[in-house]
Amino acid sequence: MAEGPEAPVINKNKRHRKEKPWDTDDIDQWKVEPFQQGDNAGGTFTEESSFATLFPKYREQYLREVWSAVTKALEPHGVACTLDLIHGSMSVRTTRKTFDPFIILKARDLIKLLARGVAVGQAVKILDDSVACDIIKIGNIVRNKDRFVKRRQRIIGPDGSTLKAIELLTQCYVLVQGSTVSVMGSYKGLKEVRRIILDCMKNIHPIYRIKELMIKRELAKDPQLATESWDRFLPQFRKKHLTTSQKTGKKNEKLQEKNEARKAAGLNPIGPTPKKSEKKVYTPFPPAQQPRKIDLQLESGEYFLKATEKKARKDKQIKDKQEEVTAERRAKRAEAFVAPAETTALPVEEKRRRKREKEQEDDVDEKDEGDKSKRTKKKRKTEEGES
Repeated sequence: MAEGPEAPVINKNKRHRKEKPWDTDDIDQWKVEPFQQGDNAGGTFTEESSFATLFPKYREQYLREVWSAVTKALEPHGVACTLDLIHGSMSVRTTRKTFDPFIILKARDLIKLLARGVAVGQAVKILDDSVACDIIKIGNIVRNKDRFVKRRQRIIGPDGSTLKAIELLTQCYVLVQGSTVSVMGSYKGLKEVRRIILDCMKNIHPIYRIKELMIKRELAKDPQLATESWDRFLPQFRKKHLTTSQKTGKKNEKLQEKNEARKAAGLNPIGPTPKKSEKKVYTPFPPAQQPRKIDLQLESGEYFLKATEKKARKDKQIKDKQEEVTAERRAKRAEAFVAPAETTALPVEEKRRRKREKEQEDDVDEKDEGDKSKRTKKKRKTEEGES
């Protein structure tokens, strides 16, 4: 008997799998669908949830003006909000119309952002499921107030250029206000911004992280590098300062390499200029006792000054020194803008005149040399005849 076609062998783990004609490649499996009222099968909530937050005094007038817009934004989600001007607080709570269990957390983030200085038009975007927020506290990272202000200004950059670059590369909204930084965007962008902000407050300039993000964005365009490590493309920045001995060692290594190259080229090696130590004259007597700090103050009269006068004198000395350094730097920078001496081309007649003068001088020199050679020959002949 003729054997029929063999049945395909089916894996026992996949024997119950069926075709899914509705599952096509054009469906985005990672897309988060918005939560609609029909998705809540449980009905109304059994308990009321509420959150409250305080706001600073200078935000009171602005919040009073825009509170109607906040109420209007929360009304479709069934969330009630209250502005308490007596205690300086904002609160949100669920109602019987609330259908989304997560919207109360979004409303809590909304009032937090409003308290931290975010405009209402930007803050209401947090109610979208694809937008998240992060409020980074930077006030307790640096103790020194002046240093804190400088590093916080470093996040913003000149004319806000650094902040704009961070926003473009991370696709996030960033607002620096007081001792906090408010960020809105995707979760991936929030992670990058938090890293940049905290590193900046730890004295790592944001430009290093910005450069790294720019390289990553270019590498993401290449599909061949999707499964490879990008470590070889990313810059490796120095993480700690070198000690004095390490700096000296590196300097000596460079000097040695330079000397080897000069030796190969047949040049004399160069070395560090040795310091000439002056020989001290021996004396059996000990050196004179140095005056104390109080003695110097008594001589100059500073000892009898008040604390405020001493502080004013010290501040004046610091200011004078700063002005001297500023003037030196300004003069050094101004050297680059000094116009070089212009060499004007001579007119044609002047060039011809100088050429004629040079030719005449050459003719005179040749004539003098000829007369001199004739005299030398005549003298030699005379000497030979006498001998």
